Amino acid sequence: MRKKKVPSMVKDQQLIKKRREQMIKGAVNLFKEKGFHRTTTREIAKESGFSIGTLYEYIGSKEDVLYLVCDAIYEEVRDRLKQYLDNDSSGIDRLKQAIASYFKVVDEMKDEVLVMYQEAKSLPKEALPYVLQKELEMTEMIESIVRDCAEDGLLDLEEEAEVKLVAHNILVQGHMWTFRRWILKKQYTLEQYTELQIEHILKGIIK
Repeated sequence: MRKKKVPSMVKDQQLIKKRREQMIKGAVNLFKEKGFHRTTTREIAKESGFSIGTLYEYIGSKEDVLYLVCDAIYEEVRDRLKQYLDNDSSGIDRLKQAIASYFKVVDEMKDEVLVMYQEAKSLPKEALPYVLQKELEMTEMIESIVRDCAEDGLLDLEEEAEVKLVAHNILVQGHMWTFRRWILKKQYTLEQYTELQIEHILKGIIK
C-alpha cells in the first residue's frame, strides 16, 4: 500500500524533512493536550516554531499533519523494535525479549502512542488504510516470533488463529501500559509490569 503524498511548495527534501519533524513534535504535544479537532493549524505552527504561512508551505491541510504524525510514530516504533530485537537469542528467550522490547518502546514513546490511537480515527479515508497496514506490520513482527516458537514445539499453539491472537494480545498489553499508566505506574515499575505480563501471556501455552 502506497504512502500518502503530502503536498509541499518547497522542493528541498532535507528542509521538508526538518520542518515536518518540527511539525510532528509540536503537533503531538498539542494533540495530547487538546485533541486533534480542538487544535488549530495556527497553534501547530506556533508550537513548531514558525508562522502559519510557513506551515502551509509544507502541508495542504491539518489532516496532513495528523497523517505525518501517525506515519512517523509507526516508523519510529518499528525501527526501535527492530533494533532491540537484533540479537542472538532464540526460542522462548527471543519471545520474552520481543515482549519486553515492545513494552520498552511503548514506554519510551508513550505520548506519541497515546496520540496515535486516540486520533487515528480522524485520518482521511485515503490515508487510514495505509496507517492501519503499519499496525498490521508491527503485529506481524511479534507474530513471526510466536509462530517460530509454536513450530519448534515450545508453545502449545496448533492453529494459526491461536498464533495471531497471542500476537494481538501482546500488543494490547503493551498499549495498556500507555492507556492506563495513570494508575499502573503507581503500582508497578515497567520491569515488574513486563515480568508479570510475560508470565500471564505464556501461562497455559508454554510447553
